[in-house]
Order: sequence, then structure tokens, then C-alpha cells
Amino acid sequence: LLADADALGSLGQNRRQAGWDVRRVPPVQLPLFAALDAPELGEEPDPALPLLPPAEEVAADYQTHRLSLKGHPMQFLRGHFAAQGVLDCAAINAAQDGAKVRAAGVVLIRQRPGKGNAVFITIEDETGIVNALLWARDLEAQRRAVMAARLMLIEGEVQRSKENVVHLMARRVIDASAELARLSDSAPGTGSPARHPRNVRILPRSRDFH
Repeated sequence: LLADADALGSLGQNRRQAGWDVRRVPPVQLPLFAALDAPELGEEPDPALPLLPPAEEVAADYQTHRLSLKGHPMQFLRGHFAAQGVLDCAAINAAQDGAKVRAAGVVLIRQRPGKGNAVFITIEDETGIVNALLWARDLEAQRRAVMAARLMLIEGEVQRSKENVVHLMARRVIDASAELARLSDSAPGTGSPARHPRNVRILPRSRDFH
């Protein structure tokens, strides 16, 4: 667990090397296999393991810590979303009242307070957060995306109050969680495309209140 959490850096071990070393430590040796330690068998050379790409380091941090100090998942997906006209959270918070925008980010909070006339959603990217509001009348047709997405794309209109409080009035919500696979797919290499089972849950669940 400590190796997976990248907690052995002070010992000069990166996450991948530490994980390899921990997993190859043998259990208590049984007599049947004592011959394996015979010197004539020679020693297996230490493998030269490549460092994890930054995107995979961040994904591994989210799997073990629920956050990362090395970066944010969205910074590695920014080019993909920017090509679709998606603005970052800082740009949306600076946009003019009434601007039609597209936002994408990790879902932090979903809540439907009081009488439940609206769902409030907070998403985060590498530049900050955006608070979105989806009216209950628009929820049913998009319930699955609204309630299940860990990475969400929102289309809507910027609403800026006199107090300069900004909300994104959502019209359309898209579950973009599948794009998280790009955190691994973007890494160069010719190895197996197999994914660890945890990779379908790279990001932790949001904090939801109903």
C-alpha cells in the first residue's frame, strides 16, 4: 500500500520501482524451494523500469490519496477538451454574463437542497472550480450523466450576479468519465494495453447531498 501511494520517495524509490521491489520480496521460504537460493543458479538482474509518465503518476495519486500534488487530471486532458471548445474554469469565471460556454472538470460535489427545484454541481480543473446549476425540470432526461459522472462536461450560460457571483446555468450535462482512459493511453510505449481494474475508477466519488 505504501509503495502504491508513492510513500517511499525518501528511500530513493519511485512508485514503480518500489512496487516492483515489494512484490518480489519472497514469503518465508519452504524447504521444498530452498534450492532456489543455491548460488549456482545465479542472481536475477534487477530490471530497468521506466518511470511512470506524469499523467499516470497523477492517476495513481488519485487512486490512493483522492488528490495529487503533482498535477490535476484535467491538465493532461486540456488539449482534447480545448479542441471541442471547452473553456477552463478560470475563463468561465471571468466570462461575461450571458456567455454561452462549455466547461469540463472533475465532479467534487452534487447537491439537491430544500425542495429540490435544482441540482447544484461543483466541478474542478487545474485552474479552479465552477459552480453549475441544473433545474429539476431538466434533470430526468440527463439523470444518469448528472448522478454518475466523475468527469463531467457541461454546456450552459454564464450567470453573473450584481455581487459578481458566477454560476453556470446548465442546459446539457455529459458524462465524460471515459476520457480518463487518456491518462494512460497518452503515455508512449509498446506494452500491453491491459488496464488495472482500478483504472475504471481513477477518480474518487464526489460528495453528494440530497
